[in-house]
Amino acid sequence: MNARLQPIDVAAHLAVDPKTVHRWLKGRIPYPRHRWAIADLLHVGESDLWPEAAQQHRAMSDEVQAIYPHRWTVPQATWRHLFQSATREIGILTYSGLFLAEDTGIIRLLATQARAGVQVRILLGDANASEVATRGADEAIGPTVMAARVANALTLYKPLVGVGTVEVRLHDTVLYNSIYRADDDLLINAHAYGTPAAQAPVIHLRLTEPQAAAATYLGSFERVWAAAKPHAEQV
Repeated sequence: MNARLQPIDVAAHLAVDPKTVHRWLKGRIPYPRHRWAIADLLHVGESDLWPEAAQQHRAMSDEVQAIYPHRWTVPQATWRHLFQSATREIGILTYSGLFLAEDTGIIRLLATQARAGVQVRILLGDANASEVATRGADEAIGPTVMAARVANALTLYKPLVGVGTVEVRLHDTVLYNSIYRADDDLLINAHAYGTPAAQAPVIHLRLTEPQAAAATYLGSFERVWAAAKPHAEQV
């Protein structure tokens, strides 16, 4: 390996048995979470190491770019590339999106984009809304936990308040999907009853024509935005 790592080093980093690493070196393809961890460790792309495995994430059509079985299987690099690729607008519609708010690299990226003139609109759930409590119950994490996650996300997003074009609003909408937008590209995290968002599928769509599926989600985002209220710290 160019990183001058021994199999035992990789095994220790990934918390797996060294024999497992040896099986990978002999040709067995690791599980997705291990592939991404190894790619990050070696500072290379997953497709550089396992081009055959990366095929599953290549564009399925002009509009459907990829389908991920769970949100946690979306590589972190994909989220960063999505927001970094925006030249006009970034949109985030979720209840807490805590997995993004906890990523300081994403926060810095959003700030950089906002200072460059990219419109950044963030829609989080109103922690006091019954819809937020209901979602927490649906995910079997408890009605108060989701509200706490929203509060945590707002705290982590504080560095963005007042930066460039960033605007944060709170909504009380029943969300059937979380929407993450960068210009004409969208990552749609479907919500499924009894399933945490991290376990639910994600579809990567690209807007190709006015009546395409992506346009439906963009319209949904705009309707939620119009009905949402500005975060108190911005008024």
